[in-house]
Amino acid sequence: MEELRKAYHGELEQARSELARLAALVVELLPRATSVLLDGDLEGAEYIIKGDAAFDQRCVDLEEQCLRILALQAPVATELRQVVALMKMIAEVERSADLICNICKAARRIYGHELDPKLRGIINRMSEQAQQLYTATIEAFVENDDAMAAALDDMDAYLDALQKQFIQAIFESQAAGRIDLQVAVQLAVVARFYERIGDHAVNIAERVRFVITGWVPDHKKAPRPKIELDDSELGNGTAADDTAPASGGS
Repeated sequence: MEELRKAYHGELEQARSELARLAALVVELLPRATSVLLDGDLEGAEYIIKGDAAFDQRCVDLEEQCLRILALQAPVATELRQVVALMKMIAEVERSADLICNICKAARRIYGHELDPKLRGIINRMSEQAQQLYTATIEAFVENDDAMAAALDDMDAYLDALQKQFIQAIFESQAAGRIDLQVAVQLAVVARFYERIGDHAVNIAERVRFVITGWVPDHKKAPRPKIELDDSELGNGTAADDTAPASGGS
């Protein structure tokens, strides 16, 4: 019986490790997708898009592993929460990778169109903040850190503010004739992709809290405080902004 329990705990830990690796890959892919978008890198876009099938298969394999644990080990209490939360986290990570692919597809649609420095600067900031969110949620997951997990929602408020600032900048650029309407629409959708990646990181953090404490999120949350950003926080979109390494990492 003791050997069976050791094997069970080993399989559960293996599943946790694989989820952490998949989430770390999201962190790694985010700056690549941003470079694809800003540099018009069609080859890089194709590489990331083609790699999504293998990523999806790893998610499917991990989900099947969790189902086997449920079926064969019948976990209870905290261990049951871990397996159930893992299955939900897999969906969040898989969807985040899909959104990264969508950024690359948008890059192909606007290929050849120049973006003004302000737009480029805000895109970089959105990418960096999304990376920071994912890096923090991985840390909370690996370390079972409830305090870190609880902080994710406030970190995401800044990404939401950047998205709103970006939409305003798109309107201004389109009104000034620097980009056409179709490019403006694509950029607005891209802003949503970054914002949704942050939301998925927050959702993972909420599952972490559920595993640790049994806490269930209240989906009728109080409104977040409004964050106002000025140009000094967004950067001036210079070439240095575009080439500087984004924060976060795998």
